[in-house]
Amino acid sequence: MSLFKRRRFPVEIILLCVRWYCKYGISYRDLAEMMSERGVAVDPSTIFRWVQRYAPEIETRIRPYRGPRSGSWRVDETYVRVGGKWKYLFRAVDKHGQLIASMLSDRRNANAAYRFLCKALKAMSHYPPSSITTDKLASYPKAILRLQDEGLLPNDVVHRTSKYLNNILEADHGALKRVIRPTRGFQTMKTAAATLTGFEIMRMIRRGHCIHRERRATGEIRLVEQLFGLAA
Repeated sequence: MSLFKRRRFPVEIILLCVRWYCKYGISYRDLAEMMSERGVAVDPSTIFRWVQRYAPEIETRIRPYRGPRSGSWRVDETYVRVGGKWKYLFRAVDKHGQLIASMLSDRRNANAAYRFLCKALKAMSHYPPSSITTDKLASYPKAILRLQDEGLLPNDVVHRTSKYLNNILEADHGALKRVIRPTRGFQTMKTAAATLTGFEIMRMIRRGHCIHRERRATGEIRLVEQLFGLAA
């Protein structure tokens, strides 16, 4: 496969390492040690490069299998340390906790909220929101009004500010941070964005929040291998 050209490891090993790292919340060094115990000598820096290259590729290939989402959206931000500074991870889920979109941002202003909601609307173009629940951050009303003025969001979409309704997303932030914690922070926005994409997608697959060939995907090994043409 041209995507894996000049990689001296089998495709199955590469995808296994990417999947395990993004799924279990372990360090690159720990994962390299686990692979060594299985007879595969691979450097932690090599696994890092694999995650940077192929985690976003998994996200791209799985988009057609994300399935429907509820029209009731929950939107919020959480903090992620990048380069020793706190950055903002915008995230949206539906009322069932299924991921809609996420976006890492330097800022937490109206422009960032606008860009994130644009990304979420594009990702869910076939399942537009009927309501958007946020916290009381002033950036969201401005972003929503701008989207409505531009015709990207229907005028009848209800914007709610309720911390209680966002509890499901707050809990999901905590679960995601348990996977992030072993990284001890990211060095750059680019590497952070790629890695966080992998974390989000593997959590989505693991929880059965994507549909593959008319049924829920219960085996992520088979699903990821099929995305890359490795399984029938």
